[in-house]
Amino acid sequence: MIEAILFDVDGTLAETEELHRRAFNETFAALGVDWFWDREEYRELLTTTGGKERIARFLRHQKGDPAPLPIADIHRAKTERFVALMAEGEIALRPGIADLIAEAKRAGIRLAVATTTSLPNVEALCRACFGHPAREIFDVIAAGDMVAEKKPSPDIYRLALRELDVPPERAVALEDSLNGLRAAKGAGLRCIVSPGFYTRHEEFAGADRLLDSFAELGGLAGLDLTAPVA
Repeated sequence: MIEAILFDVDGTLAETEELHRRAFNETFAALGVDWFWDREEYRELLTTTGGKERIARFLRHQKGDPAPLPIADIHRAKTERFVALMAEGEIALRPGIADLIAEAKRAGIRLAVATTTSLPNVEALCRACFGHPAREIFDVIAAGDMVAEKKPSPDIYRLALRELDVPPERAVALEDSLNGLRAAKGAGLRCIVSPGFYTRHEEFAGADRLLDSFAELGGLAGLDLTAPVA
């Protein structure tokens, strides 16, 4: 029987990536640099997980203004902007997510977040979309720099599983990206994928289920754990 569900955040719980892109661009403008990430560039940058890591990758290749601040400071300012935008209530949970979480809680199934995004971003999303602090929704939150290597490394999922004290064969991960799928599989988890706006072009070989929407799960009944782990 399933004992835990582990959720990615950006693109999985909610379609947040476009708001992240806006927060990056508004931060760049506020800092007075001539950087702008359009959708095509941001889609490519998303293949690198972690906001600080994306900025570093961008700086290695861009030919415009140099960084006005250390990368960590730029990212901190962007996080503050993202949290403010989330508080304006522009983002909703993806279809099927709220019902799945509510049903899991009624069934006593433990819930975790396993994400490369920062803890303040997780908190902002939970307050905006659930109306409650993250710790009131999820039993375990594994986020951001809590591990040395970000997805597709399995480290963040392994951390979440340790904190849950649940073996991977008794849990399932929900993801929207190839990097997330690889991370979940690397931790020994089954993984159900529903691509988001920025990941629809990716190939998801190895996913236990590939859905257009998490609403297709129909609740806990859709978390089929009978097939062997790939």
